[in-house]
Amino acid sequence: MKVFLVGYPGEMGGANTEAWHTIKLWRRFGVDVHLIPTWGADDRWRTRLDALGCTTHAIRSEELESVPGLAGTPVVGFCNAEFMVHAHRFRKLGCPIVWVNCMTFLFDYEKRFFAEHGPADAMVFQSQFQRSQLEPQLVPYNYAPATGHLIHGAFDLDEWEFHPRPHAKGEVFVVGRVARPDQDKWSSNTWPIYGRIQYANKRALMLGMDERTHQKLGPPPAWADCLKPTAMPVRDYFRQLHCLLPVNGGARENWPRAGLEAMAAGVPVVAQNLWGWREMISHGETGFLGDCDEELAHYTAMLAYDEDLRIAIAQRAHRRLVEELAHPETIWAGWRRLFDSLSMVRSKAA
Repeated sequence: MKVFLVGYPGEMGGANTEAWHTIKLWRRFGVDVHLIPTWGADDRWRTRLDALGCTTHAIRSEELESVPGLAGTPVVGFCNAEFMVHAHRFRKLGCPIVWVNCMTFLFDYEKRFFAEHGPADAMVFQSQFQRSQLEPQLVPYNYAPATGHLIHGAFDLDEWEFHPRPHAKGEVFVVGRVARPDQDKWSSNTWPIYGRIQYANKRALMLGMDERTHQKLGPPPAWADCLKPTAMPVRDYFRQLHCLLPVNGGARENWPRAGLEAMAAGVPVVAQNLWGWREMISHGETGFLGDCDEELAHYTAMLAYDEDLRIAIAQRAHRRLVEELAHPETIWAGWRRLFDSLSMVRSKAA
């Protein structure tokens, strides 16, 4: 089986990270993976992809039609605007179009393509919540529910070490949030919520902030350290945390990758009782879901005072990640069904 991924992995953004983990999953199950970067390939990532046995076609956009083996082969895009801009050309080549929207809304470039050329041949939804939000928006574009596939984002556990940071009574308790510096990712109520955590010796460590987020959140308190995006590797960041407390400021989380990363590292998650978090976290078992600001602060303080509970939450969350949420055979089965469904699309094109 051969697949083209249009785009390239990267350090920033959930879609870029998920693309990398998905490529590793495909290769694990024998897929011949080809990539078309849009429109430049980072040498470091190319080296990693070469080592996996992938083929990179570093071309200019006007050279798409000349890529060997592309015609008739499924093409996959992960929330990549350039993919959609050129998707009509893939369709002319007889390529089944697989689209992975990582949000809970349709971008304008998606709407334009769907309106002019019809829906994707297969849509990937990473959570049931996302599916419930996107499918009604796709109806005007003649979307057929049978072309939708619920596949959780691939997550390679081999890249993570489960090692919860110990916390003794009275020691500093580090709680934080990691996200790209999109204002919708950060709540203007962040500092008041963190301030309500009833544990005197607390510290906030935030990764992914810039002038935009500072403008929205206001000056950080003295007990908070705010790091710019990529200021440190994400794995090093999670090693410093005792608890992840993500609070969104408008964006509705679909299948939050930071939650999977926290579970892999051994960091309990306290999140809003909304969106994809409900499918990822079992309240009181593998994390906590708060219905209001006070509950978010309360559950975080519980973890600061009860180390046995915190470690038990981390262990159960990691077990669920291994056995269910990131189980490679389960995720591959979803992709296998999707690729099998495209055979009819290819036969029609022929």
